Amino acid sequence: MAEAAMTAGPHRVVVLVFDGMKLLDLSGPAEVFSEANRFGADYRLSIVSADGSPVRSSIGMRVPADTDVRAAAAHDTLVVVGGDALPDSPVDPVLGAAAKELAERAGRIASVCTGAFVLGAAGLLEGRRATTHWQHTATLARRCPSTRVEADALFVKDGSTYTSAGVTAGIDLALALLEEDHGPGLARQVARSLVVYMQRAGGQSQFSASLQGPAPRTPVLRLVQEAVQGDPTADHGLEALAARVRVSPRHLTRMFRAELDTTPMKYVELIRFDMAKALLDAGHNATEAATRSGFPSYESLRRAFARHLGLSPIRYQQRFATTSRHPEARKS
Repeated sequence: MAEAAMTAGPHRVVVLVFDGMKLLDLSGPAEVFSEANRFGADYRLSIVSADGSPVRSSIGMRVPADTDVRAAAAHDTLVVVGGDALPDSPVDPVLGAAAKELAERAGRIASVCTGAFVLGAAGLLEGRRATTHWQHTATLARRCPSTRVEADALFVKDGSTYTSAGVTAGIDLALALLEEDHGPGLARQVARSLVVYMQRAGGQSQFSASLQGPAPRTPVLRLVQEAVQGDPTADHGLEALAARVRVSPRHLTRMFRAELDTTPMKYVELIRFDMAKALLDAGHNATEAATRSGFPSYESLRRAFARHLGLSPIRYQQRFATTSRHPEARKS
């Protein structure tokens, strides 16, 4: 695929801020756009509050605004940051109105974390797909009944509207916007420069599979986890694991069921599955990913992907080869 050409002229990004905003929701995407300028892009960032006054972030830091909503210049991208209070109480009507007014003058709109609640209050998510921090997806779904909330995605694109998951997913979102503007080559340069993970695609989970529950509390189970992660290709059958931690297979199974509500073998598969996904994301082919993550064959890896994701390792790698993820991909 040919690299996208640099856009003609500056690309103006407006970030809507308010009292109680998450500072990283602003600084993460801002650093992506700023770093892109070092490699030839021309993003112009403007911080806007409803009335132009400085705001106070969630950590108490004062953030000055460049202008107010009415005076804000026409812009290509609107980014709405999140804040801890947004899921717990109705969005300030002034803030919702500010988002709506800015959105009307933007080519595309995006929210970071709980900023989706502001978009929702402004009526900007009606009939759309969206996401937010995993702790608040159910609340967003209740607040926005016409919105299809995707509870386990890093970011979601629906037309020209983007929403992202918690905090650092704003960086993933900004990289996706950068790739849309300038192609994957520049996005990769920026990701490397910022030492962040380029290929956490939008449709990928907010969690790795083996981290979706709490880490084991029981020392024996932690030893099992460390053993599998340390050498995924070793023999991690039930008998071998039980011998390694010096308990009977039956007792080990009872411990897994009691604490993690799973079996030792299913837990081992989840860890290997995570490793295989990471290897595919890093560019290894499916056979290499199977071998290096401890699966006995490509076929066993394929079955694991079918169980957990509903698609093959090859299809997964094709779909998540860049930060982009097209809505129609869900239909395949």
